[in-house]
Amino acid sequence: MAFAVDAGVLRFGEFKTKAGRMSPYFFNAGLFDDGARLGRLAEFYARRLIDSGLEFDMLFGPAYKGITLAAAVAIELARLGRNVPYAYNRKEAKDHGEGGTLVGAPVKGRVLIIDDVISAGTSVRESIAMIKAAGATPCGVTIALDRQEKASENGVDAEHSAVQFVERDLGLSVVAIATLADLLAYLRAQQDARLAGNLPAVQAYRDRYGVQM
Repeated sequence: MAFAVDAGVLRFGEFKTKAGRMSPYFFNAGLFDDGARLGRLAEFYARRLIDSGLEFDMLFGPAYKGITLAAAVAIELARLGRNVPYAYNRKEAKDHGEGGTLVGAPVKGRVLIIDDVISAGTSVRESIAMIKAAGATPCGVTIALDRQEKASENGVDAEHSAVQFVERDLGLSVVAIATLADLLAYLRAQQDARLAGNLPAVQAYRDRYGVQM
């Protein structure tokens, strides 16, 4: 958490989510925007994946944020002695050159999807469809942050989170570097009064929109 806060990727204030909620914090992985930050993030992903014991043969990064993440994490995994191929998709298919929507290594075997967060599960469902169409098997999803909050379905709060939907309904394991529970623990342990002052708002948000774990 300290890394995300120091990098300005995790911010506190008032932010409107895709579900229309006003969130007291915002996580934007697009702000891991230089080599040092991206390399450090990739290290967190790689070590979390290795520690999880999840078995996979390659990485798949859905456009757009997943593309950079897949490449960076593949490099870090190789540095740690686990060299795996990676691929990603284009938003629009090419009608020249190699054509198609998939770029990179051939999509085959057990494929791990990598993204920053799971908001509604749409990106995951689209990735699953592409992976299966290529004849491969989606085996899991890895993300930077699990918000552990209720999904919104047609404007109504569900009893499950988007991550729980992926696990229960889509049958994929989800490996997260950090969770909302980790964020709360980080704020509770803060000596910095400025950061600690965000705890009541984040806790209230968790109490209102959090899911049972």
